[in-house]
Amino acid sequence: GGLSRFGHSLVERMNDWGMLVDLSHCSAPTTEDGIEASRGPVAITHSGCKAVYDHPRSKSDDVLRRMADKGGVLGIYLMPFLNASGPATADDVLRHIEHAVNVCGEDHVGIGSDQSITPVQLTPDYVEQQRVFSEQRQRLRIAAPREDELLFVPEINTPRRLEVIADMLLRNKHSEARVEKIVGGNFARLIAEVWN
Repeated sequence: GGLSRFGHSLVERMNDWGMLVDLSHCSAPTTEDGIEASRGPVAITHSGCKAVYDHPRSKSDDVLRRMADKGGVLGIYLMPFLNASGPATADDVLRHIEHAVNVCGEDHVGIGSDQSITPVQLTPDYVEQQRVFSEQRQRLRIAAPREDELLFVPEINTPRRLEVIADMLLRNKHSEARVEKIVGGNFARLIAEVWN
């Protein structure tokens, strides 16, 4: 339904306090309203590009452009929501990053893994915890499609995941300066600008 009156007042207070407005888990209307309502740049810290794969947790090109025009940063998540079926691959991650750079510009794209730096250990306990988590979210009717799958990209399931992504981008002829922005520089710039 978009940003409520309370939501507008919350964004205003967040701006006053130097807090970063993150629109990752918002609906499309709320994301658009949040970008518009914020006096400063916003983040979409972990999402994907709807134009590459149309998943409800991803954002449209129009929204990404509006976010970038305001100085914000999109973090591409490392989740199964990057392709139509099967585990997401490193190539899927690369497709979303490159599409986002084409839409937003290199100053507005980052990595938003939505995970700790620790690799997932695919143990029976982990699989059971993921099953319980997924069933609970489905029961509460807050789950997105494919949340019942393993929530990581197997090829990038390493504590050196940012280095792996950087190497992939360099192999695909992106400049070192661009890669540095994507693997951390853009979020560092955004946070320094917002956290006053």
